[in-house]
Amino acid sequence: MAGILDLLNSDLGKTIISGVSGSTGTDENKTSSVLTMALPVLMKAMERNAASPQGAEGLMNALSNKHDGSILDNLGGLFGGGVNDEVKTDGDKILGHVLGQKRQGVEQIIGQKAGIDAGSVDNILKVAAPILMGVLGKQAQQNNVSSQNDLGSLLGGLLGGSSAQKEQSFLESILDADGDGSVVDDVAGMVLGSAKNKGGLGGLLGGLFGK
Repeated sequence: MAGILDLLNSDLGKTIISGVSGSTGTDENKTSSVLTMALPVLMKAMERNAASPQGAEGLMNALSNKHDGSILDNLGGLFGGGVNDEVKTDGDKILGHVLGQKRQGVEQIIGQKAGIDAGSVDNILKVAAPILMGVLGKQAQQNNVSSQNDLGSLLGGLLGGSSAQKEQSFLESILDADGDGSVVDDVAGMVLGSAKNKGGLGGLLGGLFGK
C-alpha cells in the first residue's frame, strides 16, 4: 500500500496541493510543506484514537457514511468555484475531533516550520482534512475494512508504507518521544519547549523537512 506522503507526490496529490493553495491563498510550496508535516501527524492521531473500540467505531461510521471517498471524484468542482463553507466546517469538526485541545499547538509548530502563521495552517488543514478522510474512506472500501483490526492495519499501512520510510520511522519515534502513546501531546509540548530547546522536536522536524 502506498503511504500518505506518496499520495502527496502523485498526480492526485499535486491536484490537492494546488487546489488547497488556491482556495486558501497560500503559497503552493508552503502549502506542500504544511501538508507534508500535518498529514502524518493527523494520521498518527487517528491511529491512536482508533486504538479504542469506541474510537474505531466512530471513525468507521464516518468513513462508511459521510466520508466514503466521493469527494475525490470531483476535485475540479470542489476547488473550481472556491471551497464552500460546508467543507471547511466539516474540516473544522474533523480537526477538533482528531487533535482535540492540542490543535493550536500542532498548528503552531507546523506554521513555525513552514514559515507561515498558525491561522494559515488552520485554513489549509480545514480544507485538507475532509480530503484526507475521503482518501481513508476510499481505501477502507477497497480493502473491505470492517473491524477495528482492519482499520488499524489500514492506518498503519498508510503511515508506514511510504517510500519515505526513513522519514516515517523518524516521525514515529520522535512524535511520541515520551512513550505515552499520545503524538499530539509531544508535538504541542515541543511548541512550548522549542524556544528554549532548539534540539527538540522543532529542530528535528526542521532538519527533516529542510526548513
